[in-house]
Amino acid sequence: MSWGTELWDQFDNLDKHTQWGIDFIERYAKFVKERLDIEQTYAKQLRNLVKKYCPKRSKEEEPRFTSCLSFYSVLNELNDYAGQREVVAEEMTHKVYGELMRYSQDFKAERKHHLQEGRKAQQHLDHCWKQMDNSKRKFERECKEAEKSQITYDRLDNDINATKSEVEKAKAQFYLRTHMADESKNEYAAQLQNFNGEQWKHFNNAIPHIFKNLQDMDERRTVKLGETYRSFAEAERRVIPIVSKCLEGMVSAAKAVDSRKDSIIVVESFKSGFDPPGDFPFEDFSQHMSRSGSDGTISSTPKVEREREAPAPRSDPKHPMSKTKNKLWLFGKKPKSPSSSPPSPPSSSRSRFSTDLVSHYLSEIKTTPRKPQNLKGLRRGVRQEAPSLEDYSHLPPEQRRKRLQQRIDELGKELQKEIDQRDALNKMKDVYEKNPQMGDPISLQPKISETMCNMEKLRSELHKNETWLSEVEGKQSSRGDRRHSADNHHHTPQGRESPEGSYTDDTSQEHQTPQKRTTPPKPGQPNPDPHEFDDEFDDDDPLPVIGHCKALYSFDGQNEGTLVMADDEVLYIIEEDKGDGWTRARKQSGEEGYVPTSYVEITMEKNSKGAVTYI
Repeated sequence: MSWGTELWDQFDNLDKHTQWGIDFIERYAKFVKERLDIEQTYAKQLRNLVKKYCPKRSKEEEPRFTSCLSFYSVLNELNDYAGQREVVAEEMTHKVYGELMRYSQDFKAERKHHLQEGRKAQQHLDHCWKQMDNSKRKFERECKEAEKSQITYDRLDNDINATKSEVEKAKAQFYLRTHMADESKNEYAAQLQNFNGEQWKHFNNAIPHIFKNLQDMDERRTVKLGETYRSFAEAERRVIPIVSKCLEGMVSAAKAVDSRKDSIIVVESFKSGFDPPGDFPFEDFSQHMSRSGSDGTISSTPKVEREREAPAPRSDPKHPMSKTKNKLWLFGKKPKSPSSSPPSPPSSSRSRFSTDLVSHYLSEIKTTPRKPQNLKGLRRGVRQEAPSLEDYSHLPPEQRRKRLQQRIDELGKELQKEIDQRDALNKMKDVYEKNPQMGDPISLQPKISETMCNMEKLRSELHKNETWLSEVEGKQSSRGDRRHSADNHHHTPQGRESPEGSYTDDTSQEHQTPQKRTTPPKPGQPNPDPHEFDDEFDDDDPLPVIGHCKALYSFDGQNEGTLVMADDEVLYIIEEDKGDGWTRARKQSGEEGYVPTSYVEITMEKNSKGAVTYI
């Protein structure tokens, strides 16, 4: 159907319809603009999210766990996905929104042109109609005037009283009016014929042509809308393969998570290389007492007799161990004992502190974990890291070995680079010597010398680290033999390791004593204080309980030296708060550590400092 034939009289409605079509294009363009703004905002938020959870990290902070690596792989794929959303927004901007705005402007101009032509044709037809109507009215008026003049002429012609001049005058007027009526009639006929012709042209040529142009324009508008709808969908379809690859990458990252491998990495990261402490021996304190044969009463052996019976350890002037009062515990210095003195150890237990076992213990000592400073640092997860030493002697053996091996590998790579550079410079020097026009071989000598110097430095550093690594591996390989030998030699209750498994820096080796067994003192030789040596190495004896506490809150104990506790758990107090906010406690299982004082309700024993309960 054609608008020109079917809608020849609907010019105003077609005007409104075409205006609605332009408005619809602009409305759809606004929709596309908001849609691409959403895409751009979505892509930007995704990139910010990835940047937030994947910040720049140093080489030491690179993740090693498969779960973390997979998560960062997911973030990378998500970043690529965000890039595809940006591609979608860009496609919509250029191929949809831009085209719509251009089409809208073109359609507006074309519609205006066609409507102006239609209005001009209508104005021309209206002008022809007005001319025809004017000629018609004039013809009608002249006819009426001619009739009046005829009536006047007839009346005067029949009147006997009328003069001849009056009759002639009326007759002339009648002829004039008749002639003017005939001319008006001819003009009216001509204008009518002209109007009919223009009207036929208007409704059969001009209007159909104009309306057909409007119809073509509207159909092209509809086609362009369909094309933009398709482009809108194609913008999404083009990125589907890449988005699918991103999703496949996320699935592959999920499949790459290996719990077993992560567990192995945890072992490699935190393995200290130390052996667990041995069993606690039974210590018989009843050997001090003697029973009288007559009444069965128990009497204690005099202190002087015990001192004479107890073997005195040999003193070495080079290793004055009795002067070292700072005892090594898992969390630093061992706290002082309560006011009530513990019973004196039996003389038979003296042999376990023989100098050879002391030397064995000191050889196991590596470092001393530090006590957490305050609760604030603990809650924030701040760990007090040990000082970074060149030989990593502040680390446990296994971690030290891994760090040294890592440094050796890095030094080896750097050394290989320097060697390759030296070889390349030597080859270039040979080429210059054979072909002097290519360059001066002497100019390469400073660079070769610098490379050789770097190689020597790297070799020296590599040899030093390999020496440290050999030392660590030698200690680790011999530790098991030494411990096994010590356990076989001291399998009695008098020979056990420190239950704390404490260790210090290698500088503590200066306190080692010669591995000689203690012998009883000769007659007349003054006996040393039997408690002096015990004060130095009584780390095997657990601290006495000075009270108990009840946990008001649960504590996870993530920092070194802290103790994990649950709500309403009852613990033993073995050391009071020294003013730093920490209290040392012991579980019923024997595990010791520090807990926040504000997390527990403490009740002190009467024999220590009175029954005092505070929160």
